[in-house]
Amino acid sequence: MLLRAKTTGLLQVRPLTEEQEKNTKLNQKEMQEGKLILESKPQRLVLELTNACNLRCIMCGRDEANFSLTTFDIDILKNLAPILNEVEEVTLFGWGEPTLHPHFEEILAFLDKYPVKKYFVTNGMRLDKIKDAIFKYHVDIMAISLDGAKAETNNSIRVNSDLEFIVEQLKDIVKIKKEKNLSYPYMNFVMTMFDRNIEELPDLVKLASEIGLEEVKGVYLTVFSENLLEETLHNKKEKVKTVFEKAEKTAQELNIKLKLPYLQDEDIAGEKLHKDCFVAWRDFFVGSDSYIRPCQSNALKFFKYDKNKTFEEMWNSKEYQEFRASVNNEKMCEGCRRCYQSSHANWNNKIAFIQTGEEFAPSWEK
Repeated sequence: MLLRAKTTGLLQVRPLTEEQEKNTKLNQKEMQEGKLILESKPQRLVLELTNACNLRCIMCGRDEANFSLTTFDIDILKNLAPILNEVEEVTLFGWGEPTLHPHFEEILAFLDKYPVKKYFVTNGMRLDKIKDAIFKYHVDIMAISLDGAKAETNNSIRVNSDLEFIVEQLKDIVKIKKEKNLSYPYMNFVMTMFDRNIEELPDLVKLASEIGLEEVKGVYLTVFSENLLEETLHNKKEKVKTVFEKAEKTAQELNIKLKLPYLQDEDIAGEKLHKDCFVAWRDFFVGSDSYIRPCQSNALKFFKYDKNKTFEEMWNSKEYQEFRASVNNEKMCEGCRRCYQSSHANWNNKIAFIQTGEEFAPSWEK
C-alpha cells in the first residue's frame, strides 16, 4: 500500500476515547476554517527530549549549526497533564536521540497514566536498554531510522550505527509481541534517501518484512553541507521514479505499507512554497531548550514555555495567532518559505532539497 505523509490527521493504531475524538473533530474543523484562536487542543504534543545524539550522521547538519546541549525539562510534561486526556498522541522526537534523556522511562511511565498514544523516533542503538519499557509502558508507535538495507551503507551514513545489532533487537521485539499476542508497538523504518543509498529502498522493504515491521517510510535528503551536494536527489527524477516503482511493487507483494514523498515536479503543492501547513493547529512542539517552535524543521522560536500560564494562553498566544494567519500565504516567515519538513515541503522546489548556507535549525539556549 502506497501512502503519503499525513498533514491534517495522525496515524490511528487504536481507538480514540470519546474525549479525544471530540477534540480531534473540533481541531480539524477549526483547522479547515483557518481559525486563529482555537477552542480545541492540539491533536499531538511533540516533545524534543534532547538535541544530544550518540550517532554522527553525515547529513544531520550538526556541524552547520549551534548544538549547545539541552535536555527537556520533565516538569513541563507534568505541567501539560491537564490536556493529556484530550490530545491523541505524544511524540518524542526532535534533533536528538530521545532515549538518551536521563528520565526517558519515567516519561513513558507518566504518559501511560493517560489515554494518549506514545510514539518515539529512535536510531535503534539503545533498543536493548529500553526494550522492557516499550512493553511495560505500552509504546504504541516506534520509528527506527535506517539509511540502508546493507550494513556497509547504513553504518557509513549513520556513523556509530550498527545495522546487525538493530535488526537483532527488532527481531526480539517482534518475538515478544507474538508471544504476548500484542498489537503494539506499530513499527516502521524511516530512510533518508541519498543518491548513494536510494537503490536499497526495495531491499529495506524486504528487510522490514523479514523482521515483522509494518511500514517503511522514505524521506528525501535535505542537504545542509556543501560536501553532500552530490548526494541530493534534486533533478534525478528518473532514477527516483524507477526505485519508487520497484519499492512499491515489493511492498505490495510483501504486504508492507510504503510511505513516500511525491516525485519532483509532481508534488500536489504545485507552484506554492509548501503544501498547506497545519502544524500550528495540529501540533504543540516544545524544544529541548523549553522554547515553543512551530515544528522540528524550523529555526523560528515563539517563546519559552511558561509554567505559570495556562495551556490555552500559550496555545492561543499572539505568536501562535500570527503564525496561523501567515503560514499559508505570502506573509509566511523565512523558515516556512524554505520548508523542508518531510510532510509539508513542496518537492517541486530546489530549496526543499538544498539548504546550504541557510538557517535551518534553532540556536539552542541552556
